Amino acid sequence: MIVDYESGNLRSVARAIEKAGIKPQISGDPATLESADAVVLPGVGSGDAAMAALRERELVEPLKLFIASGRPFLGVCLGLQLLMSWTEEGNTDCLGVFSGNVRHLPPDRKVPHMGWNRVRISADHPVLDGLPRESYFYFVHSYYVDPKDSKVVIGSTDYGVTFPSICAEKNVIATQFHPEKSGSIGLRIYKNFVEHVQAVDAGSL
Repeated sequence: MIVDYESGNLRSVARAIEKAGIKPQISGDPATLESADAVVLPGVGSGDAAMAALRERELVEPLKLFIASGRPFLGVCLGLQLLMSWTEEGNTDCLGVFSGNVRHLPPDRKVPHMGWNRVRISADHPVLDGLPRESYFYFVHSYYVDPKDSKVVIGSTDYGVTFPSICAEKNVIATQFHPEKSGSIGLRIYKNFVEHVQAVDAGSL
């Protein structure tokens, strides 16, 4: 399931998953989320507006419960930032899946950070199978995550500051970049995620 809360590029993500061989469900219904086998949380825009949209649709607790259940979860761009405890963007509490904050990129850098940049992958993960340890992906963001536990960081990128561009723990993996805008190497991430879901016998998205 792809979470629809009017803050994501849903169609692009859906097309990327379809290229992996399945047709994902797009929904903003809490009951549908609760019964999903796997979830993708995309996101564009501001963190405070996105959290307000999740609260308005009564999706905050279902998202937390879904993640706690151990089922596969993929966050994309803002979908990574929303996993943190708090964001500077609007001084807003987030989902609190990862302990830490979301901070603005350095003031001496042009924001948003837009375009291709290198990601250094530092740990193995099923969703990253077949990717070179250094690969280029497409970014569009003005804020970055700053988790308290560095062990959740499995990919990093430099842009005036070295920031986490991939975070993962247990059943959760999330990227600051947009795999669906990153050509064939980005599509490989969605393909790997679909295969990972199937490998853990979670059914279909």
